[in-house]
Amino acid sequence: MSSKFHKDILRSLRTLSESVRNVEYVISRGPKKQEEPRAVPPPVTELPLEPVHARTNLNPRFTFQNLVVGPFNELANAAAQAVVRKPGIAYNPLLVYGPTGLGKTHLVQAIGNYFRLQAPDRKVYYVTSEKFSMDYVSALQEGGTKMTSFKEKYRQYDLLIMDDVQFLAGRDKIKEEFFHLFNYLHDNNKQLVFSSDQHPNVIQNLEDRIKSRLSAGMIVSITPPDHQSRLAIVRAKATAHNFILADEVMEYLATTIEGNVRELEGALNTLLCQFEMRGEPLSLTDAKTLLRGSGVMQKKAVSVQEVVKTIANFYGVEEGSIYEKTRRKEVVRPRQVIMFLLREDFRISFPTIGEKLGGRDHTTVIHSCDKIKNDLRSDSILSNELHQIRLMLK
Repeated sequence: MSSKFHKDILRSLRTLSESVRNVEYVISRGPKKQEEPRAVPPPVTELPLEPVHARTNLNPRFTFQNLVVGPFNELANAAAQAVVRKPGIAYNPLLVYGPTGLGKTHLVQAIGNYFRLQAPDRKVYYVTSEKFSMDYVSALQEGGTKMTSFKEKYRQYDLLIMDDVQFLAGRDKIKEEFFHLFNYLHDNNKQLVFSSDQHPNVIQNLEDRIKSRLSAGMIVSITPPDHQSRLAIVRAKATAHNFILADEVMEYLATTIEGNVRELEGALNTLLCQFEMRGEPLSLTDAKTLLRGSGVMQKKAVSVQEVVKTIANFYGVEEGSIYEKTRRKEVVRPRQVIMFLLREDFRISFPTIGEKLGGRDHTTVIHSCDKIKNDLRSDSILSNELHQIRLMLK
């Protein structure tokens, strides 16, 4: 370019401006050809979860309005309703117990949310026993006025809700602080609400004086939901998400997932994700395929030996003692429970159960199963124990 056109270019430029003295040429690559703009997916945003209320630590989505009530939790719900009508008077303390994933946290927080809205001038606080323990340890380590602040914080509330109170067991100093806190609030007619995965009488390493106080008000259990309740839960949660779900799919979920509400929600969320991706309703075949692929519907085969080991550990007896010809009370009940569950849940014949458990006669097995079946009609603690064992065996 400089050899062929330099003089012509310079002459042309000088006609525009006489001050131009020279031209320099810089060779470089031209700009890249612009590509067609690609479709950019929308930025990932946070899930539309409602924030926890800062002052009370309550989740606003846990209300009585969206709580599905059925035979499995109707007594607990009735007790909770009585508490919000007459806090500090009716059922103080209220303790709700049952296996994990059945809605205990929802129910106890529903009490708090109702109380917060109906009596905004009164103080309510929700805390897990683990958080309470961490607050105590932190105050103890920092010393000084921190322990005083800790005591003042927890003693100011008109309604204190503590979740998973069973985790206080075995922590002596924390149990001591909890004992004094309980007495202070209860003596001042402040409402106390607790949840636990077990009846307080069967929580190991929990002092009798604490068990006594937890049992002084009202103790109610939540059990795994029956089929109709599970179906109602599926329908309610699908409606809340504007999720179009065929009746046969809802029936399939309610029939095949018997564990707990949380498992039911997990299966429903798996289907909801696919529904949103496809934009069309899922068939029963689609639902079965998706849930099998996600592992939700997989069930573990359990041997007789595993059942014996699980139940022996649950009751704190030696596994070998189950097979022995002993009539010790602490062994007889676990053995009867084993026989009952092997028959009811695994459909093993009476003679086979007797043979597997130390060569006992089938009439002994029949008697044990009948004994547990009869006791279940009036023994809520035994009922809860069986629910917990069944969940452990899944």
